[in-house]
Amino acid sequence: MKTLVVLFIMLFVVPASVYDFKLKSIDGVDFSLAKYKGKKVLVVNTASKCGYTYQYEQLQKLADKYKDKLVVVGFPANNFGGQEPGTNPMIKEFCTKNFGVTFPLSQKISVKGDDIDPLFKYLTAEANPDFTGEIKWNFEKFLIDENGKLIHRYRSTVEPLDPQITKEL
Repeated sequence: MKTLVVLFIMLFVVPASVYDFKLKSIDGVDFSLAKYKGKKVLVVNTASKCGYTYQYEQLQKLADKYKDKLVVVGFPANNFGGQEPGTNPMIKEFCTKNFGVTFPLSQKISVKGDDIDPLFKYLTAEANPDFTGEIKWNFEKFLIDENGKLIHRYRSTVEPLDPQITKEL
């Protein structure tokens, strides 16, 4: 009976916020977005060989400029054209060496399809004033408020330092 209750909870309890998800850093260390309570979080699905890869530099500038009220978290994914083929150590080295990335990166995940990471399944379905549904490409952005709720979503073409994002900070 206890096993059935646990299974029911796992299958049917809807997360209250992004703080309910367990994640792994690019170094394989467990972490939660809950450690950023009180700050906004910009969640971005990233790729090292994409036409939008240059946005890493702007993401780092955004993270540095608004460090007192925002945390940028990158989620490398290989869902679009095989544009993130590397291993976690290769991705970390690429981001650090080429763009000086110091903001948190998760381990490589999937952001769409049958193996979609639970966080992204939640984010793509969560109500917001912009749009819902499947991620279309690398470098889509999800702005989370200080309480763990999705408040805005931006397509890849919206750059990190765009006023659409910075006005929310």
